[in-house]
Amino acid sequence: MTIRYAAAACQTDLPNPLARGQMRANTDRMVAMVEAAVTGSAPFLPVRLVVFPEFAHAAPVYATVQELDDKLAVEIPNEHTERLHALAREHDVYIQSGSMIERDARWPGVVFNTTCLIGPDGLLAKYRKVNPWIPYEVHASPHDLPGYDEPLFPVTDTPIGRLGCAICYDWLFPEALRQLAANGAEVLIRVSAYMDPWGATPPMDWWTVVNRCRAIENIAYVVAANQGASLRHYPPYSWPGGSQVVDFDGRLLAEASPGPGERIVVAPIDIDALRHERATRRGHHMLAHLRTEAYPVYGGHRYPPTLDGGNGAARLSYEHNLRRIEESKRRQA
Repeated sequence: MTIRYAAAACQTDLPNPLARGQMRANTDRMVAMVEAAVTGSAPFLPVRLVVFPEFAHAAPVYATVQELDDKLAVEIPNEHTERLHALAREHDVYIQSGSMIERDARWPGVVFNTTCLIGPDGLLAKYRKVNPWIPYEVHASPHDLPGYDEPLFPVTDTPIGRLGCAICYDWLFPEALRQLAANGAEVLIRVSAYMDPWGATPPMDWWTVVNRCRAIENIAYVVAANQGASLRHYPPYSWPGGSQVVDFDGRLLAEASPGPGERIVVAPIDIDALRHERATRRGHHMLAHLRTEAYPVYGGHRYPPTLDGGNGAARLSYEHNLRRIEESKRRQA
């Protein structure tokens, strides 16, 4: 069976919820955007994958874990994932949700920045941000929790290919995307909130450079939805949008015009072509050419995996993050 379809990267421009109840309005708008993406592409190559940006459901707008837990954190599944599931079932699409602040009874006192892959059959995977944007972000990395036993980089085998996701700052670490590729990912999904000046325009077009580089080095498609919130919706930053779809050779297939505002960009995904390239290519096959033993940097710790006897993740703060960063620098000295 040929696997060829369109992917839609949907960037949002929504106010940040300050309480759980306000999240419903954001989900209302996301539902409408899925409908628009599916309807707009119906006469052409049908949309089967829809991706939303980081913080589309809710952002970590409070400075402490306690405030995030009290005011915004939700368990997963929840009303928002259930609404997206109904939509995925109705249209036979796969939806990478915007991220939300998650609480989990297994990890009391801890919150995660989490995005969900939802298909016609329901919630397929959760991805919890492994590399929070420190020192500011105080939600926990699952890497830092002693005894954490779920996959850090899950990949889901679906009828539209093998899908893997990472969130925003994760993409500044090539290791994260390489691990997704090693786990079998063919489509790398970027759920992101990249703020100015690190956007899609020179001279600081980190967004575009990183998306294209990760596609090239992993021989994978990249579907990257970036936050398009205007300054008034998410101060103190403005958000450049520029959502993109990139093919496995780094070609920019579609791009939203840079600048804040809602956008939907659609581009073709050809899984058969990707699989053919991975199977037949000899040169520039970085997944096959990787000399893992050549890199002793990965044999030891850098950023400390735990803090305060393993309990620090429940009391994360800006100041704690600064101390951990300094400890990591000392390890490099």
